Amino acid sequence: MNEHEAAAAIIGLLAGRGQTVAVAESLTGGLLAAALTSIPGASAAFRGAVVAYATELKATVLGVPAGLLDRHGAVHPGVAAAMAAGVRRRMSATIGAATTGVAGPDSADGQPVGTVYIAVSIGPPLDGRQLAQLSRQELLTNLFDELKKAHDRAERLRRKND
Repeated sequence: MNEHEAAAAIIGLLAGRGQTVAVAESLTGGLLAAALTSIPGASAAFRGAVVAYATELKATVLGVPAGLLDRHGAVHPGVAAAMAAGVRRRMSATIGAATTGVAGPDSADGQPVGTVYIAVSIGPPLDGRQLAQLSRQELLTNLFDELKKAHDRAERLRRKND
């Protein structure tokens, strides 16, 4: 699946289900939001984005616990999960998605260049997942996979509670 196909699949999946997504980006600096909004009809599912490149913005804008940032830095799966939950709440979206990582040229927060975490929040916060690649296409494809998994988990819980 190429970048455009992955973005179209995300928008199509969410629009078809009457759901919305908001994105919190650090590592990707707005590139995911740009890819998603390049899809015709994206406004049916895309609520907005926060590019919180500076660590303190992750706390003040997205609600990432300061203690988590103090303990682990901005490149951590828990930070990605908190960013996703924060942007979901802040933008009143059904789903929040987040990226954080180290693009380089130097390591950051004790993490090597190329470390990437993504997280999806749909209901209770989930842990972030580490990825080993940085391309936007691969991030979008992985984000689509995570959205499908998160939605399937939520559906199973909903059916169980009905």
